[in-house]
Formats: sequence, structure tokens, C-alpha cells
Amino acid sequence: MTRASLDKQPHEVASMFDGVAANYDLTNTVLSLGQDRAWRKEVARAVDAGPGKRILDLAAGTATSSLPFAATGAYVVPCDFSIGMLREGKRKHPYLPLTAGDATKLPFQDESFDVVTISFGLRNVVDTDAALKELYRVTKKGGRVVICEFSHPTWAPFRTVYTEYLMRALPPVATAVSSNPEAYVYLAESIRAWPDQAGLAAKLQGAGWSKVAWRNLTGGVVALHRGVRV
Repeated sequence: MTRASLDKQPHEVASMFDGVAANYDLTNTVLSLGQDRAWRKEVARAVDAGPGKRILDLAAGTATSSLPFAATGAYVVPCDFSIGMLREGKRKHPYLPLTAGDATKLPFQDESFDVVTISFGLRNVVDTDAALKELYRVTKKGGRVVICEFSHPTWAPFRTVYTEYLMRALPPVATAVSSNPEAYVYLAESIRAWPDQAGLAAKLQGAGWSKVAWRNLTGGVVALHRGVRV
């Protein structure tokens, strides 16, 4: 079974996600205790898609995250670097323009999108700063970025319980529902190693984004970051 390491070599991460594509959406729902659906609803509200808007959904995987945007009449491009994920997405949603692409070198022209968004994928990119700059490059002036990513619970006692869940309970649960449990050990480690809310906000500002802000979901288990290209 393929498992990426925390140096996040692109071929290792892509191969790992190829191996979990078939059951990925179900596994995420189980492991998050159903919270992933609520988180995606908050992303949809923040993106505020609509007719005539062009949306880039990066790290879209099987394109499940793209469906709420497409339902509004927006033109949404689901993009991912896992061919296995894209194949599964194309099988489920053949009408969407799924596109293969690396977050650090996107296959789009400058200022192509009104909104760029990435959910639960930024921490898997080998170079976070390069990805944030690429998202900035392909966003129109006045356009926005919306990032939903695992973060750090704000209440210390809950943070301890959550960390224990990640490293002790998550792997056994993943064994029961995933085709590659080792991948979810990596995911747990990557969550623990990820910057906190203020740390990611600083990276967004460093990449050029303005009006950077965040909102905690589920007590900070997840944070919804936003920024504007002025």
C-alpha cells in the first residue's frame, strides 16, 4: 500500500490518493463523524457561486466538492493531480470539466477565475507558499480565495482529545472503511504538522492576498480562510 511521507513528494501523494479514490468520499464522512458535509456547506456559502462566475476548485478529488458550485449555474473547473481521483470523478460526474493540474504550477492563464477554492488539500501540497501564489496568479483582480483546511482546536482540553483521536482512533476506523488505511495515518500526521489559523493567514498575506480573515468551524478542528486579490 502507498503512503506518502511528510516531505510530500508529489508522486507519492498522487499515488496515495489514486489508491483511495473509490471509497474516498465515504471514508471522509465516516472519519469526520459526518461533519464533512456541514463543512462543505460553509465553503459553498463563502464561495457564493452563481451564474456567470468562474470557479476553480483545486484539489477537487472526485469533484464532490464542485457540485454545489455547479448547481448555482457557475462555471466550475474541478482540478486535481491524482489521476485516479479524476477518473472516479469523471465516472460519477461526466459533465464536469475535470482537469489534471499541480497546485504549484497551474495549467491556467493569469486572472482566469472569480473565485479560487481548495478544501482539505492545501496541506498535501509540497510547497504551500508556491500554491498560494499560483492561486493568486489565476484569480481576477477583485476575486477571492476560500480555503477550508484542518486546523488547531481553540479549547485546550478538546485539542488534547482531538489529537488522541487522530493518532489512536483514526487508523483503526480507516482500516474498516478504506482501501488504504496507511494513507489515513499520513493524513493524521499531516494535520498535526499543519500551521495554526494565524500561521496560514500569514502565509496568505505573504502570497499577496489582502483582507485575510478566518472563521473556525467545529471549535477550530477546521478553519475557513478567506482573502481578496486587490
